[in-house]
Amino acid sequence: MKVLVINSGSSSIKYKLFAMPGEKLISKGIIEHIGEKGSSIKDHYIGLKIILGKINQVNIVGHRVVHGAEKFEKPVIIDGQVIRKIRQCSSIAPLHNPANLAGILACKKLLPGIRQVAVFDTAFHQTLPEPAYIYGLPYLYYKKFGIRKYGFHGTSHEYVAYEAARRIKKPLNKLRIITCHLGNGCSITAVKHGRSIDTSMGFTPLEGLIMGTRSGDIDPALVTYIMQKRKFNIREIDDMLNKKSGLLGISGLSNDMRILERYRAKKHKRASLAVEVFIYRIKKYIGAYTAIMGGVDALIFTAGIGENQARIRKEICKGLFTHLKKTPKVLVIPTDEELMIARQAYSLIKSSK
Repeated sequence: MKVLVINSGSSSIKYKLFAMPGEKLISKGIIEHIGEKGSSIKDHYIGLKIILGKINQVNIVGHRVVHGAEKFEKPVIIDGQVIRKIRQCSSIAPLHNPANLAGILACKKLLPGIRQVAVFDTAFHQTLPEPAYIYGLPYLYYKKFGIRKYGFHGTSHEYVAYEAARRIKKPLNKLRIITCHLGNGCSITAVKHGRSIDTSMGFTPLEGLIMGTRSGDIDPALVTYIMQKRKFNIREIDDMLNKKSGLLGISGLSNDMRILERYRAKKHKRASLAVEVFIYRIKKYIGAYTAIMGGVDALIFTAGIGENQARIRKEICKGLFTHLKKTPKVLVIPTDEELMIARQAYSLIKSSK
């Protein structure tokens, strides 16, 4: 059975085609510049039509959907009601859910009769206990507007947690694992006995770690303070926090860790500071998650920085577990969100027959 995995962005569609249940990757690719000026690919329908022209057969389509809020705690077969709920979630993920939905609607037209499955970035974190996801705001805001911690990168964290258990050769439901997804976007998750019990990203992906261009945790009062000092409007402060902060903002050079490491080797002060702040914040979160789980059996690094920057990993781990009686296993596991989506889509369709 062939499962097509679609990751539909605002101006691109990434795809992978798997033969299941053997998990063989048949083909992959990306369509870019959708809807951009001068592009011949006017919309996602045309982009997907190009993709399907390269593929012989599709039995199931699995879609990455960024935000499922509290409406979705597991993958679901897409129908009219699911589409309506994904659209409703667009109010808290305006940059992502409409693009994800564009891919779903294009598939609906081009692949009539083929069942589609939505896999949500937020679903894995729906097991967070209430004390972990409630903010110190008036409770009315949670009840009326859904303001709470949701977490992201869920498919990646879930995939590497399962893979870690397989490599360690112990049941996932017996392990305490901390998964570090470190790329341009970064998040850390505490996975206790197979369930996410805390994660660093929050209501949006802005909360938590220092990232490529995102600020991560800051004093909330700084938002209004900076707006007053710089005469920023809402769009400008949002742009500053999401696109001009993090490694780029501190270093003044780049959001690319490889570039910062080269400058750091040359004793560049702000490049060095950016890397040090990045490492410090990660160590602090790992320490906190070790505490809430009562220990840790495995620490996992994944994504661009996590997989490829050995020096960063070494500095994160330095002195981190000296207080523990038993040092946890440290593993580098390449993430494969598309394979996880294919597994979940195939499993759901198979069980629904």
